[in-house]
Formats: sequence, structure tokens, C-alpha cells
Amino acid sequence: MNHDEISANGNANAGADEERKVQPIPPLDERDIKLGYMSEADRHVYEHGIQKFSRLGWKRLTVVLIVEAIALGSLSIPSTFATLGMVAGVICTVGLGLVAIYTSHIIGQVKLAFPEITSYADTGRLMGARLGCPRFGYELMSGMLALQLLFLTGSHCLTGTIAFLNITKSDVCSVVFGVVSAIILLLLAVPPSFTEMAILGYVDFASIILAIGITVIATGIDAHNSPGGLTGVNWSAWPKEGITFSEAFVALTNIIFAYSFALCQFSFMDEMHTPRDYVKSIWALGITEIIIYTLAGALIYAFVGQDVGSPALLSAGSLMKRVAFGVALPVIFISGSINTVVFGRLVHGRIFADSHIRFINTKMGWLTWLAVITAGTIIAFIIAEVIPFFNDLLSISSSLFISGFTFYFPPMMWALLLKKGKWSEPKNIMLGLVNLGVFLIGMVTLVAGTYSSVDDIINKYKAGTVHGVFTCGSPE
Repeated sequence: MNHDEISANGNANAGADEERKVQPIPPLDERDIKLGYMSEADRHVYEHGIQKFSRLGWKRLTVVLIVEAIALGSLSIPSTFATLGMVAGVICTVGLGLVAIYTSHIIGQVKLAFPEITSYADTGRLMGARLGCPRFGYELMSGMLALQLLFLTGSHCLTGTIAFLNITKSDVCSVVFGVVSAIILLLLAVPPSFTEMAILGYVDFASIILAIGITVIATGIDAHNSPGGLTGVNWSAWPKEGITFSEAFVALTNIIFAYSFALCQFSFMDEMHTPRDYVKSIWALGITEIIIYTLAGALIYAFVGQDVGSPALLSAGSLMKRVAFGVALPVIFISGSINTVVFGRLVHGRIFADSHIRFINTKMGWLTWLAVITAGTIIAFIIAEVIPFFNDLLSISSSLFISGFTFYFPPMMWALLLKKGKWSEPKNIMLGLVNLGVFLIGMVTLVAGTYSSVDDIINKYKAGTVHGVFTCGSPE
């Protein structure tokens, strides 16, 4: 090689070196940064945690959503039909179900646009940032989400108490059954991954379908054998006579409670290996819910009439309601425990946000996880004892929290995080009007529903129709 070739190669290499020097360094994501500062042992724990919490497919997501959603809501629908009447009951059940599917679609779009979101609380931070108050948005949403999850677990604890009282027909104090229910809810909440919880979902879904089926068949047979047969049942297409505003709105909020799956959707999608598949899940769940709720509400009300109980299993007759409650025990406790898991993930993840302890695959991770879910279960038990009436507990939960998570927050997300282009564009005008309507549904539910729930609770205490706090009487 001559001098000129050496020089040419040298210049070429120098140019190549120079070109390599000026290549921009790709940005590091959170995972790369954490791994760069971890020991080999900690890195293994972190990688194992990532794999553990990234295994959820859309079919299992559907199962988890079913576990979280189709439970107590279906048990309150027949009494709602008795209050609102058959026509309004069907219209509200189908209409609110379609609205819930739409708002869940918005939530899924937000998760795809902002993958860093792990819960509803993170969305509060993003929306707050657009309004100049990120910390306020985060804290508000965190508090609302935590309280709603505790109310949900509390309602399952209360339902467990009612179930055990009806199954055993014993004189055991209801508080004892409340403690037993709380312990079962705690034990089922120990697995921290939703993928693991999904395995129980198949049992859960079979449980609620069988319980509703038993109730429908039992009430249908009783109605057929009663004087006058099916035509003698005192059901009506219209609202019951003398209905008050509070009664009507408590009934409406029970339907809203039945469509509460949106509040956990961010947490569930965060474990999906293919988040874009969420659309299949929410449509599968939404249609399933609408069918189950409408059929259960209409059939049981048509077979029982104005005297339908709440939970609806109470209407199945002395023997069959014991069978129905026995079959429903899995759904009562599995669905309740998944709310404890979401609460635990929210609180535990916040405390250990910058530590691999949040993956719950070390001794310290498990100890802190158990402490968090135990504290949450105790609070839920207290809620169940303080508000020992099924419909009103669901109603106040719907009014204060689900009104936001399912209705008025998603339209705000669309306006603040998803809307593209000017407001004057035809697409934005149309979507803006739709979202404004959904937002108003949520705000009316928040104000009127909360008033109605509190008013109904006060009236029941005044009338002495329910037992006191932490006493041995039977819950309503």
C-alpha cells in the first residue's frame, strides 16, 4: 500500500470516526437507567418483575374485567327495575352500558397515547398538568380511586355477611360473619398480579351466572305456581306509585355501579403485552354486561314483582336462596378481592415507586404488600359495618366516585389529552357534544346521587329499619 492509499484510508477512517462521534445517543428509558445503576442481583429482580407484570392478553383482560365488574351490580338490578319500572329499567340499563363502553374506549386511547400511565391517578397528574396543577390532579385522583376501591371491597364484605347469614340461618352475630368475610377477601388478595387473578376469574364468572340462573328459575317456578300464575305478579312497565326523588336516583345509581369497570382499566392494561387489544376486551365485557343485567333485571322483576329483594338472591325462596348464595360465594369474594389488589398496587407502587420492592418478588416486597392489603381490608370492613344496607352502600359509592371514573373524567381526558385540531372542526364539534352529554350525566349523578343516598340513609336510620353500627342485627 503506497503513501497516498494510506492517507486516503486514514482520512476515510478519520471521517468514519468523526461520523461515529457525532451520532446522537438514543435516549434511555426508565428501565435502561435503572438497570445501569443496579447490582447484578437487583437487576435480576427487576427483570423478573417486568416479566411478571407483563403477561396479560386481551382474553385474560376480559376475564379480569368480568371478575371486577359483573358481581354485585347484577344483584342490585332487579330491585332497580322494581323502582323505575320495566321500561325505564331496560332503557337505563342498555343506555348506560353503551355510554360505559364509550368512556372505556377513551380510557384505552389515553393509555396508548401515554404508556407511562399505570393507574387513574397518573391520568389525574396529566390532566392537572394541562391545567397548571399536576400535583393537585394526582392527589385528587389517587384519593378518589383509593376510597372507591375500599368502598367496593366493603360492599363485598357486606354481601358476604348477608350470604353467610342466609346460608347458615344461625344466631351468630353478623359482625362475626363480617370478620370472616374480611379475612377471606384478604387471603384471596394475596396474589399481586392480575394475570394470576385471572385464573380465578373463570370460577368467578361461572359462579355469578349459576347464581343468577338459579334465582331466575326459582322465582319463575314460584310465580308459575302462585295464585293467578305469571299474570298475577304485580310488576309494572312504569315507575312504582309514590316514588320519591331519592328512591328513583338511588335506583339509577345502582345501575351506574354495575358499570364501574373503567376505574381499574388503566391498572389492568398496564399488564397487557399487547395494549392495543383492549378494544376487544371492553366490547366483549360491555355487551356481556348489558345482556346479563337486562335479562336478570327484567326476568327476576317479572317473576317476583314489587317485593323483589336486594341482593336479588334474597327473592329465590327459603331453600333456593341458600343454594344461590352458596353458589355466589366465589363471585362475592373473588370480585371483592381484586379491588383490594388494585388498591394495594396503587398504594404499594406509590410508596416504592423508585425501588424494585414494588415488584413484590423479594421478602421485603411481600411483607410490605401484605401490610398494605391488610390495612385496606380493615378499612373496608369498617365501611361495611358503618353503612350496613346494600343498595345505599352501592349508591353512595356510585355517586361519589363512579360518576367521575366512568362518566365525567373520560370526557375531560378527551378534551385535555386526546383532542386534535381546532374546536371548530366538524369531528371535534360532534365529539365535543357527545362528551359534553356524558360529562353532564356524571355531574348530575355526583350531585343528585350523593344527596339521594345520604337522604335515604338518614331516613332508614330514623325509621329504625336497619340495625346500628357494629351490632348483631341483620344487614338490609
